[in-house]
Amino acid sequence: MEILFKNLKFKYIFTCIFVTFVISCLISIAPISIEECKCNNKPEVTNVKDSAARRKLFKYEHRLAILVPFRDRFEELLIFAPHMKKFLDKQDINYHIFILNQIDRYRFNRASLINVGFLETQKDFDYIAMHDVDLLPMNSELQYFYPDKGPLHISSPGLHPRYHYPTFIGGILLVKREHFLQVNGMSNKYWGWGLEDDEFYVRLKEAGLDVTRPPNLLTGTTSTFKHVHDRNYRKRDMVKCFNQREVTRKRDRQTGLHNVAYKLEKSINATITDTHITILNISLMCDESITPWCVCESVSIVKEKKVKTRR
Repeated sequence: MEILFKNLKFKYIFTCIFVTFVISCLISIAPISIEECKCNNKPEVTNVKDSAARRKLFKYEHRLAILVPFRDRFEELLIFAPHMKKFLDKQDINYHIFILNQIDRYRFNRASLINVGFLETQKDFDYIAMHDVDLLPMNSELQYFYPDKGPLHISSPGLHPRYHYPTFIGGILLVKREHFLQVNGMSNKYWGWGLEDDEFYVRLKEAGLDVTRPPNLLTGTTSTFKHVHDRNYRKRDMVKCFNQREVTRKRDRQTGLHNVAYKLEKSINATITDTHITILNISLMCDESITPWCVCESVSIVKEKKVKTRR
């Protein structure tokens, strides 16, 4: 009886081993279809909106060109560049700072410089920040993300330290490439200080583009931004000559991105306290038969008087 039991046990073990071997062979030679596995290895983002996860995921989806119109503001630039690096590095966005340095003999033209900056960067960057060098964002909730739906005015009237009228869009304005092209950029008629951003606001409105602003910020006009410009030390060029006052109060339908006249003299890569920037030395050109106020005698006279007074 004991011998019979051992034989049966041996046969049972042998049968199990044989069956396992046969099944393994069949599995190894059977064709396996992978079409049924329609797995998506990409991370699910449809339900992720403005979270940190979404910002990290789309870090390199868009590239921001920060365009800073500039002339003789070196002290402010030394403050601006490292501050912006520290501020924007926390937002996980792909950006680069371009200093649009006007080096010609004409009066300062902020709008034309922005047009030039856009033309020189549009191939590699899909949205711009029109950014004053003397306005520093302080509230970390000010986000420089891609303005998909329309222009985003970071320095809104309720937050800017100086300007509070409803149609104000100066200081810091984010615009995506398609929208800037759609409105033909900015007017080139604004030599001297002021009003170019008001004309640009009209262009946006005529194109049906709504300007949005940062929502629900608890800081106000005193602590959202730091304004580093000393208007007593560096006065604004507010002189009006010829028929400048009359012309610049109207919507400009003759000039814009398509006909800004300039020469890019030099592009310089520079570093200011670990902040990498690009300085574009720009010579603007002026047709004095159209905008004779690009050079005002009164401006030259004022400058000469200042020099004599200092002596």
